[in-house]
Amino acid sequence: MRPYRILALYIGGVLLGGALLAPWVYWTAQGLARLVPVAHALAEHPFHRYEHRALLLLAVVGLWPFLRALGVRSWADLGISGRPGKAGRVVGGLALSVGALALAALFVLLAGARAVNTDIGVGALGGRLASAAATASVVSVLEEILFRGGLFGGLRRADRWKRALVISSLLYALLHFFGSPPSPVTVTWTSGLALLPGMLSGFLDLGRLVPDFFNIFAVGALLAVAYHRTGDLYYSMGMHAGLIFAASMYGALTVPVPGVHLAYWGSGILIDGWMALLVLSLTLVALLMRLPQPRPEEARAEERIR
Repeated sequence: MRPYRILALYIGGVLLGGALLAPWVYWTAQGLARLVPVAHALAEHPFHRYEHRALLLLAVVGLWPFLRALGVRSWADLGISGRPGKAGRVVGGLALSVGALALAALFVLLAGARAVNTDIGVGALGGRLASAAATASVVSVLEEILFRGGLFGGLRRADRWKRALVISSLLYALLHFFGSPPSPVTVTWTSGLALLPGMLSGFLDLGRLVPDFFNIFAVGALLAVAYHRTGDLYYSMGMHAGLIFAASMYGALTVPVPGVHLAYWGSGILIDGWMALLVLSLTLVALLMRLPQPRPEEARAEERIR
């Protein structure tokens, strides 16, 4: 079975299974709230939140069978290698992404598109630093294992790496645009199926997709190239963590300026405007120039055409 047929079955199974599972998750939360008072807050979430969680649960449960079908058999196949120099690769990726966004932030400030936040206190700054570091550490590891090690790496084992990069980066970008439609008045066993088109409608919302979609796609491509060139996930984990950390701190250290074109300059996360796409593209060029070509045994997937 070709890898993209496996991928289509995995995605279809997650969407259909998650939609059917969502009402049961919702009913379980409502019943739990009646038995345990502290669960009341959980039961008050809108139904689409339960469907999001059901989709995530099915994606996690089905991940290992999906990866095995693509030929992934070990942690090494996922990009978790035992090669020396792991810390150096993490720091190198971190330095590249933080440096790139720091230069972009400086350019935005000099252009007057945002201003320095002079009102932030030491305590608030320390809390933001800790929160940003914790989020960056957790999200970068999980998403790199899932999207670059699992999805991109699995597809790369059976197809050309450039095509695997495009497909995996497209999916990575699209998954950031799930919608949040209104909850049904009464939840039935078909409510998840009825809500699914509304959740997927975010994929057609041009106001959200442009330019955000292109930027997230560029991030996915950047991280996939880092994995492909270095042979493991440590450099891309460092880059991913740096992007999250720098974007979060940018939002804390700067404030908006009235009348600025956000689609061009970006908002408080910096990487959601057209200017960020230029920065990410230049970073990709720098990455291709800095990192060596993969060794022949690491590039074997590029030479295979199935």
